[in-house]
Amino acid sequence: MRHTVVERELELRLVMSPEESVPVPARLTYRSDDPYAVHIAFHINSEHPVHWTFARELLVEGVFRPCGQGDVRVWPGRSAGRGVVLMALSAPDGDALLQAPVGQVSAWLERTLRAVPPGTEGGQPGLDDALDQLLAR
Repeated sequence: MRHTVVERELELRLVMSPEESVPVPARLTYRSDDPYAVHIAFHINSEHPVHWTFARELLVEGVFRPCGQGDVRVWPGRSAGRGVVLMALSAPDGDALLQAPVGQVSAWLERTLRAVPPGTEGGQPGLDDALDQLLAR
């Protein structure tokens, strides 16, 4: 069974205050074998990147309107006259507010939506066949 992987390297900004932010290199990953999730790896000057996983639908909706609750919230915004997607992440170790260029995130999301269109996540090719084979045993 062949799976599709859609990746994008980009530079996010970690918002320290309204006047200050620092660059954070990151990698967005989407895998058709995990069709409901998006994965973000933040490379913060360490050998081990910080990984976050949350619903693709949350990021898609967050490009257009505020959404999410709890550990992950996403909403559109503007910074220096440019469109951005803001992500507020909360963990026991602390909170982070990140912003990403909306154009780059949207282009990557479009690629994921072409790979696995919304509403077809549960019916990936081969899944029914594999389940039938498993149950036939």
